[in-house]
Amino acid sequence: MTIDQIYTGCLAQGAYYIESEGEAAIIDPLRSPEPYLLRAKEAGSKIKYIFETHFHADFVSGHLDLAASSGATIVYGPGAKTDYEKYEAHDMEDFKLGKVTIRALHTPGHTLESTTYLLLDEVGRPKAIFSGDTLFIGDVGRPDLAQKKGALTMEDLAGLLYDSLRRKIMVLPDEVVVYPAHGAGSACGKKMSHETQDTLGNQKATNYALRADMTRQEFVKEVTEGLLPPPAYFSENVRMNKQGYESFAEVMDRGAVALSPAAFEKVANDQRPLVLDVRDKADFVRGFVPNSIFIGLDGSFAPWAGELIPDLQQPILLVTAPGREAEAVERLSRVGYDQTLGYLEGGIAAWKAAGGELDAVQTINAEEFKEPFNSGQASHILDVRKASEYENGHLVDAVNIPLTSLNGRMKELKPENKYYLHCGSGYRSTIAASLLKSRGFDQLINVQDKVEDIIALQTA
Repeated sequence: MTIDQIYTGCLAQGAYYIESEGEAAIIDPLRSPEPYLLRAKEAGSKIKYIFETHFHADFVSGHLDLAASSGATIVYGPGAKTDYEKYEAHDMEDFKLGKVTIRALHTPGHTLESTTYLLLDEVGRPKAIFSGDTLFIGDVGRPDLAQKKGALTMEDLAGLLYDSLRRKIMVLPDEVVVYPAHGAGSACGKKMSHETQDTLGNQKATNYALRADMTRQEFVKEVTEGLLPPPAYFSENVRMNKQGYESFAEVMDRGAVALSPAAFEKVANDQRPLVLDVRDKADFVRGFVPNSIFIGLDGSFAPWAGELIPDLQQPILLVTAPGREAEAVERLSRVGYDQTLGYLEGGIAAWKAAGGELDAVQTINAEEFKEPFNSGQASHILDVRKASEYENGHLVDAVNIPLTSLNGRMKELKPENKYYLHCGSGYRSTIAASLLKSRGFDQLINVQDKVEDIIALQTA
């Protein structure tokens, strides 16, 4: 028996490959089928099942393309209704995979169809659970994503989650290994650990939501308080996962197209797409196509794209570092942005050589910021970190507008003012600077340094 966790840091997402006696199952695959097909080919295995723990909100699952490529059966838990063919498992139903068994445990709460898959070894002993968004390491799934007006409330779903955990999961042996769908960095929970697996026994001892003496009322209160609004793209990803979507191959064929600077400019002028620059932040600030938006591939790229680009049908042109063009198209497709129209061939160097106009963002470090800060010249300081980060320590007189709120609060800012922007590392402030630049804010200085170094200036 083999269990492989295939973890994707950008989405803080874990997919799983399970194999026994030449038969394989994939749990919660991402959009591209190739990694799973290659893994099975290398092992000489045939993919028999694709198990989905629930309708994912934070990414578009790869079940449809993988099923089409492998002939595997898509399996969802009880109550999962889709517009495509799949098998709807019953609670406690067993699926044979070589010499092992995968048992569907219906665990509603995060969503109504949420299902945990229990792996039993050759002699029927519980070995592992693939808990989806029902149980994380250090946390449980948020219960506010599947609520409906006039039907179940967030509190109702939290109550179901309490029952699911205690009746289906906490009764399992302590040595069972927990493999969740997400880790720290995902918006599907609030206290997730950076660890990507643990024993159930350790989770019973350390996870706040699994306290043995916890009442239902206490559980509901603790898991529902402090939840941030879900990213806007979540509901659209759920819809795509239920209804289906364009094939991954078609998305790549359309999006991974090289455009000369002249062709790039023509598409930009004729179709008015969003020009998305995904290079390193240090390269972006030195020179970029005017009005382009920065979201760097080396950060939490897909979640930030989902947060800041409101329309999944938005046509997109890409500016990337050489060799990362296809990667950018694929990673956009993971969160449902399928309308990439191509990329700038030769990158920004080709654009510059062709005489294309460039814009830039003045960028300084904390030491360079000391003089304008201490002299009072930096009268407009914009802190784009989360409110919780701001409350834990911030520069005197800095205004907090979290990056997630910037589009909706831009009217609070004045284009004639000079703004000093900062965040925790320079990634979010560079995104913010690009958004402001595209809206006509020209007097921007990006303080691209560790927030601790910037805050230290006020006591220096």
